[in-house]
Amino acid sequence: MAQTVQQNTSSLIHAKSFREEADSIGIKQIPSNALYGVQSLRAKENFPMTHESMRPEMINALAYVKKACAIANENSGILEKRKADAIADACNEIIAGKYHDAFIVDPIQGGAGTSMNMNANEVIANLAAAYSGRRIGQYDWIHPNDDVNMGQSTNDVIPTAGKLACLWMLNTYEKSLQELILSCQKKADEFSDVLKMGRTQLQDAVPIRLGQEFDAYASSLQRGLDRIRMISQEMHQINLGGSAIGTCVNVDRSYYFMICSELSKETGIAFEHCSDLVDGTQNIDCFASVSSAIKESAIALSKMANDMRLLSSGPKTGIGEIALPAKQNGSSIMPGKINPVIPEVVSQAAYKVMGNDVTISLACEAGSLN
Repeated sequence: MAQTVQQNTSSLIHAKSFREEADSIGIKQIPSNALYGVQSLRAKENFPMTHESMRPEMINALAYVKKACAIANENSGILEKRKADAIADACNEIIAGKYHDAFIVDPIQGGAGTSMNMNANEVIANLAAAYSGRRIGQYDWIHPNDDVNMGQSTNDVIPTAGKLACLWMLNTYEKSLQELILSCQKKADEFSDVLKMGRTQLQDAVPIRLGQEFDAYASSLQRGLDRIRMISQEMHQINLGGSAIGTCVNVDRSYYFMICSELSKETGIAFEHCSDLVDGTQNIDCFASVSSAIKESAIALSKMANDMRLLSSGPKTGIGEIALPAKQNGSSIMPGKINPVIPEVVSQAAYKVMGNDVTISLACEAGSLN
């Protein structure tokens, strides 16, 4: 199939280096071999913000959503089988990691994700056309809106894809956090006989074992992991099928009742409709909850890192109770000096997470009305 795309686009390149596409604003020239279309290119030009690409998890999540929607629409009898098959094949290629470079819109974009949604619709429509031996950029057979986006709105596609991508990333995060907890528990056992001074307000207080302190680190991180696992359950409730404002406008009844089970089947993740679709479309506080839980773990990690820096300070004229692995020289003018660079960068990463949490909180708050 990929060869078919290359052959079709290659013939276009020789014929003409650009094609013209029109939207409600006007006409634009698109590179003839581009899988994106006019709305994607317009969005790229409108939002030169980070100059970064969408995360592959989000791209793949969009492809899974579009594939599930096409299958549900076919099973509902409102989308021709050959069109649904072509859309599904295109989505499978994207899920396999191909054509991600065709997703050109910046992650920071206006329009509540419409640009991101249309970028997916255009790429999938053009891939589907190419697989069927048709020219890309001509949407008379499979149309980005009418076929790929059938029964959908940006307002139910993007939150659903976002939740799917979030669940994938949380799975990776949970595994890493679990490894760190186990590491702290091993250190607690290793240091169970190491007696040191316990301090309050940085002043000597009463003795404590180093192993007890690492046990406390493990407990703090475990609470963070438990919070994330609990809150991530909210990500299984989606508003796909609610359409623009959660009232299911322009949504086929059969499609609505099929879509959650179809997405669950495709992804292997159990999804269900929000109990209140209007609420599920208006409010995305679940993303704020997940972000907050990640921030809390970041706070625990930064606190641990700062403890390490203090306990290793000196080492001759400071506390000097523990020795951290020497990772790199601490100064160009004092070549013998060793800095605790790993704890420091852990705190810096934690500060980034905390800043992201503020951004996510504001973004969740900014969804005015529907």
